Amino acid sequence: MPPWRATGSPRPRPDGSGANGLPASTRGPTIDPFADAAAEAELHETTLASRVIHRGRTLAFRVDTIERADGSRHQREIVGHPGAVAIVAVDADDRVLLVRQFRTAAGKTLLEIPAGTLDVDETTGAVEDPDEAARRELEEETGRRAARWQKLGSFWTAPGFATELMHLYLATELSVADDGRLGPDEDEALLLSAVPVAEAIAAAEDGRIEDAKSIVGLLRLARLRAHGG
Repeated sequence: MPPWRATGSPRPRPDGSGANGLPASTRGPTIDPFADAAAEAELHETTLASRVIHRGRTLAFRVDTIERADGSRHQREIVGHPGAVAIVAVDADDRVLLVRQFRTAAGKTLLEIPAGTLDVDETTGAVEDPDEAARRELEEETGRRAARWQKLGSFWTAPGFATELMHLYLATELSVADDGRLGPDEDEALLLSAVPVAEAIAAAEDGRIEDAKSIVGLLRLARLRAHGG
């Protein structure tokens, strides 16, 4: 094995860059990948123009013309999305509420944590508050309300092409929403299951649960419990 591989260092290229194509000056332990203002400025893209090619009920498909810091211009195909919420709901018997529904894009039924898109006011364009949306979606999809809520964080579901920011919550102290219960949307067909927390986490780890937001939520729950949360 060549020495450069044995040491774990990228083999330099003739132009002075590393094996990964990055300039040698950008490598090294002194760079903080979480707070690198120089890299942020170097990689920043400015949107010069945006052309909507199709607008659906929820999504807007557009082509953006961007300019990079080096002055070059390129096009990005973007799916505009108002954002969404996902809820890890745990009942008094330490079971996670999961819903099974057919996903046309996947071509199969998937087992998922309750989730949904933020509503957008058709008149004002105002986007629904995620905290309120989480309560609404939990009730619509499971028929439950929660007395205790904890925000677990937010994450971009597909930042390479979509603007969807998913807000993740933990809901506990559940009760049945008998009085004036909100139901699923007309185009939704859901089957509700209550799965023991340990089994749900195992299913996220072994591939039985394939939905990304559900995997994130369940593994986040596992980490919380490992740290006494």
